[in-house]
This record gives sequence, C-alpha cells and structure tokens, in this order.
Amino acid sequence: MVWYIATEVENDMIEDPQNTSSSKPWLKWLSRLIWLGTIVGILCATALLISVNNGDIPSFAELENPKYDLATVLYDVKGRPYGKYYIENREQITFDDLSPSIHKAVISTEDVRFYQHCGIDFRALVRVGFKTLLFQDQSSGGGSTITQQLAKLLFKRPSLRGMNPLSKVIALVKIKLKEWIVAVKLEKQYSKDEILTMYLNKFEFINGAHGIQAASQTYFNKNQDALTLNEAALLVGMLKNPSLYNPVRFPLKSQERRNVVLSQINKYHDIDQAELDSLMQDTLDMTQFKRSAHDEGPAPHFRAEITKWLNAMLDDPDNYKPDGTPYNIYTDGLKIYTTIDLDYQRLAEEAVHDHMANLQDRYWKVWKGKDPWSFEAEDEQKKIRYDVLERRVKESERYLALHNQHLGAIKKIIQEKLGSPIPLHENAIKALISIDRSKSSFASEERALKPQYRTEYKRLLESPDWSQLVKKYVDLQNDYKETFDKEINMKVFDYDLGEIDKLMSPLDSVRYHNQHLQTGMLAVDPNTGHIKAWVGGVGFKYFKYDHVTSRRQVGSTIKPFVYATAIGLMGISPCQEYEDIQYTIAPGDVELFVDEEWSPANANEEFTGNLYNLYQGLLYSKNSISVRLIKELGNVEVIREVLHNAGIDKNMTLPNGRLAVPRLPSICLGAVDLSLLEMTGAYTTFANEGVYTQPIFISRVEDKNGKIIYTGMPTRNIALNPLHNAVMVDMLKNNIGSGFSMGLKSVTGGKTGTTNDYSDGWFMGITPNLVVGTWVGGDDKWIRFLTLEDGQGFVMARPIFSNFMKSLEQDTSANFKTEGVDFAEPPIGFRDFIDCERYKQVRPEEEFSQSLEEQSEFDEFDEEFDDEEFDEEEEFDEEF
Repeated sequence: MVWYIATEVENDMIEDPQNTSSSKPWLKWLSRLIWLGTIVGILCATALLISVNNGDIPSFAELENPKYDLATVLYDVKGRPYGKYYIENREQITFDDLSPSIHKAVISTEDVRFYQHCGIDFRALVRVGFKTLLFQDQSSGGGSTITQQLAKLLFKRPSLRGMNPLSKVIALVKIKLKEWIVAVKLEKQYSKDEILTMYLNKFEFINGAHGIQAASQTYFNKNQDALTLNEAALLVGMLKNPSLYNPVRFPLKSQERRNVVLSQINKYHDIDQAELDSLMQDTLDMTQFKRSAHDEGPAPHFRAEITKWLNAMLDDPDNYKPDGTPYNIYTDGLKIYTTIDLDYQRLAEEAVHDHMANLQDRYWKVWKGKDPWSFEAEDEQKKIRYDVLERRVKESERYLALHNQHLGAIKKIIQEKLGSPIPLHENAIKALISIDRSKSSFASEERALKPQYRTEYKRLLESPDWSQLVKKYVDLQNDYKETFDKEINMKVFDYDLGEIDKLMSPLDSVRYHNQHLQTGMLAVDPNTGHIKAWVGGVGFKYFKYDHVTSRRQVGSTIKPFVYATAIGLMGISPCQEYEDIQYTIAPGDVELFVDEEWSPANANEEFTGNLYNLYQGLLYSKNSISVRLIKELGNVEVIREVLHNAGIDKNMTLPNGRLAVPRLPSICLGAVDLSLLEMTGAYTTFANEGVYTQPIFISRVEDKNGKIIYTGMPTRNIALNPLHNAVMVDMLKNNIGSGFSMGLKSVTGGKTGTTNDYSDGWFMGITPNLVVGTWVGGDDKWIRFLTLEDGQGFVMARPIFSNFMKSLEQDTSANFKTEGVDFAEPPIGFRDFIDCERYKQVRPEEEFSQSLEEQSEFDEFDEEFDDEEFDEEEEFDEEF
C-alpha cells in the first residue's frame, strides 16, 4: 500500500515536471517522506522480529518433542511412591481416537478455516480489525487460529502489571508476533490433525482436568469418544474461557455457550432442526462430575498438609533454582522423600476406621430422638449452635451455586458501576440490610464490611441497584429454604461402603455429616522425629479438615508436664502423698493471676479425702493433686517453660489474641488449646531421655536431576533432667500396668485426657521407639457423648492406640521391633528416688465404694488365694 502511494506520487511528478518543480514542490517531499517512513517501518519491524525471534521462542527441536510439565512424586520411607502433584492430569489421545463430535465442534467454533490457512488466518484478522475498530463490534470474535492457541500454551506470557500504556502496547505486539512465529513453526513441523490433537491434549479444562480425555472423565465420567453431541459441545464451549463457562459453578452461562457451539455446528454441518431444538432445550446434567483429588490413595490429609508445607518451603529464596526462580511442585518433577511408612499408615487407617465405626454406632444410639443443636442449651447457646449450622450449610457447593445463580449478575453490575471490587458476600449483604433498616451502623458492622470500602457501600445504599440486590437476596433465601428442605437422592458418607445413596434433604445431609465424630492420629519415632503415620480424620472426601493440626483443649494429657515440673523444680518425691480434697487458689496467691477464687472439682465432682502419692494421682487423674502441685510451685511460668522446651511455643497466640498456653493455673488441668501434632511432639521428650525431638515428615527433596534441594533436620531441646524424665516414664508405665494393661509386647506408657462435657477424648502413648497420639471428638463441641462412661479418653481414644500397636506388632511387613527394646536405663539414684513400690498398686481406701458385704467377700477371697496375684478390675469411675 505504501509502495503504491509513493509510486503514484512519483508518476505525477514525471507526467508534469514543470508543475513539480514550481507549483508542486510538496509532492517531492511527500514522496521522500513516504519512502523514508517505509524504510524506517521495515527496519523497525525487522528489528522487532529479530528481537522476538531471539527471545524464549521454542526451537524446532523443542516443538518436535514438546515438553509437558513433570509431576512431583511423593515417596514413603521405603521408596514407594504414593502420591503425585501435577497440573497435567491427562491421558494422551491421537487424532484417530478423537470423537467426530468434538472434531466438528472445535473446527466449527474455534477455527472454521483451520485446514486452509498456514497457521495465521489473515482474513480473520482483517475481519476482526474492521468489525472491532471501525464498527466497535466487541462480539466480532478473536483472530487467533487453533495453531496460535496451541502456541500460547507452549510459552509463558509475561505479566503486564506495572507497565505504562506504551510498554504494554509494545509487550502485546511482541507476544502476538511470538505467537505467529511459533504458529508458523508448528505448521511446518506437524500436520493439521496433529496440531488439533496436541491442542486438545494440552488445554486445561480446570477442576483438575487437563486435556480432552481427562475433561470427559471429570465432567461426564466417560471417555471422550463416548460423548454425546451435547456433551462435546459443552466441553468445546469451555475452550473460550473454562472458568467463565465452568458447568459446575455457572451452569446457565455454560448452557448458553454450549448452544452457541451447537449453532456453529449446525451452520457448517447441518443438524436436523428438530434435533437442534431438542439439544438446545436440554438442561445440563452434571451428576457424574467428579474432581480428581487427594482422597484417592493413602494418607490424604497428610498429602494435603504436605502441599502447604512444600509451597512455603519452595517460596524460600534459599531453595530457589540455580537461575534464581522458585520451583513449582506441579511442573518441575521434584522427588519428595517423606518419613511416612506406608505399612504403618495402612495399619493406622485401619485402626481408626474400625474403632470410629463402632464409636459412631454408639453415638447414634445415645442421641436417638435428641437434637444436639438444642439439647440442654439455653436460648443464647441455641442461637450460637444454629448460626454455626447455617454457616456450614452456606459453605456447601450446592449453596454457593445457588448464590451465584441469584446474585452473580447483579453483583457484577454493581461492582462495575461503582468501579470497585466491593465485597458483596452474604455477611456483607446482611450487614447492609441491617444498616439500611437502622438496626446497626457501619461502626458496629466492621467485621462484615471492610472499612476501606465504606464510601462505596454508602453509594450502593443510595443507588437504585440496592433495591434490586435486596430483592434478589430475598429470592435467594426463599429458594434456599425450599431447595435445602426438599428431599432428593444424594450420596452421603458411610463407614462400610465409603458412601451410600440416600433420600434426604440437603439440610439434613449437612446435619448428618456434622454429627460424625472426628479423629486424629499421629505416630512419631521419638529418636529421629520421623512421622511414621498421619491420619487426619475419616472419609477424606467428605471430611477434609485435618485434626492432626487443629487445636483442641488437651485435658489431663497435660498433667505429666505439671508433675515433671514439680518433681524437677521442687524436688518433690513421687512417693509424696497429698489429700484428695478441694483446693482453692485465691486472687492474692502470688503469681497465679486469678481474678476470683478458683476451686476445681474432680471429674466425678467427688473428693475421697484419702491420701494419694503422685503415682496414684496421675493414674486416677485427680484434679485435686494437680491443683495442689501448682500451689506448691507458686506460679505457672515454670510449667510454661517446660512446655516451651518440649516444643510447645509458650508465646504463640490464637486468632482471638489469647495465648495458646495462658498464664493461668487452669493449664494444670488441660485448659490449653494445642494440636495433636504439638502434643505428640511434646511426648517424644518422655520417650527420649528428656530430649524433645521435633516431628518432621520430609527427609529430603530432590530436583528432577537428583540434586538435593532440602534436607529435613529436626530441632532438639533438652526439656527434662534424665533422672526426672526416668521418673515420669515410670509413672506413665504405671498408668498402663496398674490393671489397665493392653496386652502388648512393647514396653508401654501413656496418659488419657477428657475435657468438659466430654467434648474431647485423648490418649498419648509412648514406647521406646514410637510415640502415638490420638484425639477423638466432634468438630463442634456439642457433638459429643453425654456421660463419662461413653465420653472419656479411655473409651474414645485409647482403643485406637491399642489396636494400632497390636496390629503393628503382628504385621511382619511393618518390621516393628519389640524384643530387647526398652526405654533408656535410668541414671544412678533413680531406684532410691522412686522407692515407693508398695504404693503404686495399692488403691486408696474407698476409691471404689464397696459395701461391707462386698469387702467381706473380697477379704474371704484374698485369704483363700493369698499366694495368688489378684487381677484388679479395669473400669473406674474417674477422669482418665
């Protein structure tokens, strides 16, 4: 075009030379200017092309062997793979395998001239340019060919954030030129059918589906060659924008896009009109949708935790690649060598499953005919419980889809008009309605309404869109009640089958799942800190919350640390006796910091008045003895310091600002919010001669070439003097041996714990080469048993430990050693220090209220068999 104009100008000059020299001198300058502009333009374009071509454009060799992202693999301690992190969850297909329906849909919708152009469709570019620039037609479509779209997937586009307008334009031009160059290279290297197949194999259909085959399996639970025309059209419609046309989250938009694809197929491949009308009227059926997730395979909660840990570790600049960029666990093919032993993990999961199934059956029987959301609850407590239930309902995928259906469009309109991403979540809307009705103010609603958006919120309340938003919100609530109260066939969790089909309302489904007792179990080698098994709960598909890392009150499992502090700091003998009476800590007591008198009761709210030594006090978990010890100590800081040295950070604060380990005497009874991970780590102290060993779950991380980029090294602290630690080990062994034997080959010690209202049941078990922590309870504290008989740690948590250890000792593949394995030899002076053997097994008088007749019978029995050892009963009505 430029050459033509310049030539015409020169011709005019030749035809009329006189006019050119005298009356038309500007023609000469115009001709020169045009030629100069042309040369400069050619030079700039050439320089730009050279610059782009010398950039990170894939070479012919790279295009001949396209690089797919490499999965990161998890290995157990014996080198067995058991999990992967990947982006490309795909099965490769060839063109011969490709469904004809998909083929027609892609060509008709994405690139109708695919088999005619050379990778760049100049006709399409001109069409888009004229319609967009001249006619302002934003629906004119894109000019990118399928080949160009594949090219986009083969190199990363640079971020345009922070660039000025000119820099953005230059960057966009470079990106487009790069796409063109790669597209031309692809066309030279591959056939059209190969390019089309590569594109469909490479494309990410979100929800963990990469490639058309994985997408077919994820969204419709079938192979791509078995898709109906409607299903094929839906997936092809996602190629434009998979997030926007996600059929699970946005079914209406997805259905509209599907119909566009059907129209395009009809335009080029003639569908019978009646069939087309029928296809377009079909509603989406996403009942077969199933996202690939961590719930497949062993240790699902552990693998979810590793994901968070790995991302944090790889964000550390010390662990970057040699080129200064961070590793990506989904693409860089890392090898993660964990400390998990799959044999231990299998046995742990079996022990948890079997015990929790029985415990849940007991729960259903106890609560038959009762409602835990209202049972023995005052009005304020009922409101709290039902608010929590409603929050759980509104966190469900079903409700979120309903929310978007009603409010998605109006929220988008409001945000566009306000020119701000103003948060309009449910709590924000409820708060605005309250303000609009003068029931509250912006100051009182700061938790729901972020202060930085206050101006926008005020503008919204004054706009006509506010009434529309309220109307749609009311419609949502009405639809929500109708939808969630209506019984439908749905899948729910089941211990025997994993899940079952059941007719119930979505609301009842949430209540049903929320009433399942949960558990956490952790097994740690106390010498190395290596975590051997990690069970974060039951049924990961339905219960993804990890109860190894969640915080709960620890009950009496804290008492060994109280006893250890008293023995170590005050030199109190374990044979020292104290009365089982109610002790009081008053506001004036030095450094105990209570605002009012604190007089805690025993678990059964009774005091015998008998004398207990420390062995007996710990065995029967007498609150009275713990309170007496803290009075002897005079402050709680010494206990907090011991816990700190045992791996429990005394300065850690909870989200509400409180200390996790408060400076209050109630910590001696377990009023401490800690995780199972922290407690199990702390108990490694007892099994390891007083030395705390931090639990770790990664031994090393290697890159794809075998270079080690991380090595796991546990932190170790001396928490207790070896002599005092040996005393505590003996006391913990006494807890298991005093009529509470589990029949294990391993030398074993342990401590149970139970919290108020039986909300939490704990058991912490130690052996010379394994520490096992278990916790059982409801996610909400009102999901619980109603009596000590059912709800104590001895019943809820201890059986998991005993069953796991028995299986571990019997399973030859686990190779768990028991013969000749014992705790470290106690230091000199230990025997003298604990010389109260006769007190350990003798129960204080009246601990078990026997009648005179029963006592007489016992005496007669004892006289008759005075040479035999009498096996004591194992059931005690105390807090264990």
